[in-house]
Amino acid sequence: MKNQRKFPGSSPVTAVRTSVLCLCLLFAVRTLAQQGAVGIGHDGKPSFTTFEAPGAGMGNSQGTIAFNINTAGDITGPYIDASNVYHGFVRAANGKIKTFEMRGAGRGAHQGTIPISINAVGDITGTYIDASNVRHGFFVTAEGKMATFNAAGAGTGQSQGTIAISINAAGDVTGTYVDASYVYHGFVRAASGKIKTFNAPGAGTGQGQGTGGLSINKTGDIAGIYVNASRHGFVRAANGKITTINARGAGTGVHQGTEAFSINAAGDIAGNVLDASNLYHGFVRAADGKIKTFEAPGSGPGTGGFSINAAGDITGTEMDVNFLAHGFVRAADGKIKTFEAPGAAQGTVGLSVNAAGDITGFYVDASAVYHGFVRTP
Repeated sequence: MKNQRKFPGSSPVTAVRTSVLCLCLLFAVRTLAQQGAVGIGHDGKPSFTTFEAPGAGMGNSQGTIAFNINTAGDITGPYIDASNVYHGFVRAANGKIKTFEMRGAGRGAHQGTIPISINAVGDITGTYIDASNVRHGFFVTAEGKMATFNAAGAGTGQSQGTIAISINAAGDVTGTYVDASYVYHGFVRAASGKIKTFNAPGAGTGQGQGTGGLSINKTGDIAGIYVNASRHGFVRAANGKITTINARGAGTGVHQGTEAFSINAAGDIAGNVLDASNLYHGFVRAADGKIKTFEAPGSGPGTGGFSINAAGDITGTEMDVNFLAHGFVRAADGKIKTFEAPGAAQGTVGLSVNAAGDITGFYVDASAVYHGFVRTP
């Protein structure tokens, strides 16, 4: 990461895939068992629990990535084994971890099952990559019943297909699909299985451009990103109306602009802004459209918000002047605290915050091995 102006999750409609496949931040505490933990926190101070999924590899760019935490404290994400194959896991609030595979998932390097989101009742969505490197969406109920799906128009070539990214309490799913020309399009899949596709007004139609839904709230509103010459956030109401989000100070160059990553029940949105100097800033957009940008203390190349909960708390990551990543939590009143997973050597990434303020994410050790964590306030 050093000497590079990169930021976790900066890809326009492939933010989550980028996070899964090539986030390279680093930490180094091995726990004593596969579900081992390091607990810190007394007198009201936050505590950390670290964990490994059974079967997670311990080589470079292997290990456990915790993507999403629900209101009950259940966590989902992928782990990467010693052969660089992806597998799904769900970690219950009591620490018990179950792993799972989607039928049809490839068994080669950088193939497999990638869970991304878990809702309040424990249903999970994500994507799996087959033996031909095509993406497919999936849905797993809390009881373990599995279903796969593909958006109409999704390509069947390498790195094409359907990427499911977020699921709400009703079981509605949003994400993006890549067509045969490598153009991205948004979709929403109802709990009934019916899929609607959509494109944000102004979205580009060239290779690597298009629309992606990244977060869906309980009322069916979707936040996401569309790309043309630059990047723009959007919010799509449940009735299909799409409103563009351009934060003040957003750059207009290639890879610059506004990225809307997360929407809560009230319609508040958190995300990133990349300015004309290629520096990142976090932002929060209220349901009435008012936008505030913010910086975490000590931020160098930038600050980015990845998740917002019902109370308006935001978690994400900031990079300091040495390109070292730190997690942060921003309260609804604007106060920001940064944090490190226990023993973090080269970075901590906060990816999801639930209604209780519990944060999950990952850290990576000096050998470039990923480890999951939970931070409890």
